[in-house]
Amino acid sequence: MMATHAGSVQSAVSEAMKVIRSSPPTWQSALLNNLFIFVLGSPILVYGLSLSGIGAAFLLGNLTWRAFGPPGFLLVATYFIIGTAATKVKMAQKEAQGVAEKRKGRRGPASVIGSSAAGCFCAFLSIFGVGGEAFSQVWKLGFVASFCTKLSDTVSSEIGKAYGKTTYLVTTLKVVPRGTEGAVSVEGTIAGFLASFLLAFGSCVMGELGAAEAIICVIASQIANVGESIIGAALQEKEGFQWLNNDVVNIINISMGSIIAVLMQQVVFRN
Repeated sequence: MMATHAGSVQSAVSEAMKVIRSSPPTWQSALLNNLFIFVLGSPILVYGLSLSGIGAAFLLGNLTWRAFGPPGFLLVATYFIIGTAATKVKMAQKEAQGVAEKRKGRRGPASVIGSSAAGCFCAFLSIFGVGGEAFSQVWKLGFVASFCTKLSDTVSSEIGKAYGKTTYLVTTLKVVPRGTEGAVSVEGTIAGFLASFLLAFGSCVMGELGAAEAIICVIASQIANVGESIIGAALQEKEGFQWLNNDVVNIINISMGSIIAVLMQQVVFRN
């Protein structure tokens, strides 16, 4: 009886390991891997996300693993860790100045969705094979570019609020207080560029992108972030644009990053 039970357990474990190692990824392998990783990583997750935010991140993790496998998941995990670390920098100072993120930087589901919408769209296009094999790399590029854009935006904003000596409104170059919508600083801009560079070339090292595509992601992210700053300065919190909150601006920002990267790739590789 005991031998039969032990054999059944061993067989179940063996089948589970086969599912986890599935290549190409399946929904089952995505679910099992995410369950395992989210349980192990729960102390880090609760540091950077609310409980509902963790739920949204779990759905994102499953979609990412199914579409792009472990490298795609690792990309998003790296984005989360760096973005959370930047958000927590000098949190007490940011709170005292009234420019800190809510809940001490713990992001909710709206923030998770707003930061990943373009990446999720690219993931769905990849899963359903839209455009066939010829477009599979295009969707992967759009996915990476969206997270490079958002990480650059988060890091530049948070480091700028923590260390920016002088912040300028991007539309007029007038000096404004830290945390002003559409404001930029030299310190934050440099930090955001380096964060985007790190994520793009991390994808290159993992074999997700070529070197030229990684450079495209970095350039696209910087162009998109300038556009996002202009939108923030010109429209956000203005009469008639109350609907244009941070989450909506995030979606516009990362969508611009993805679209610009895809268009740049088409121009570069066709020539």
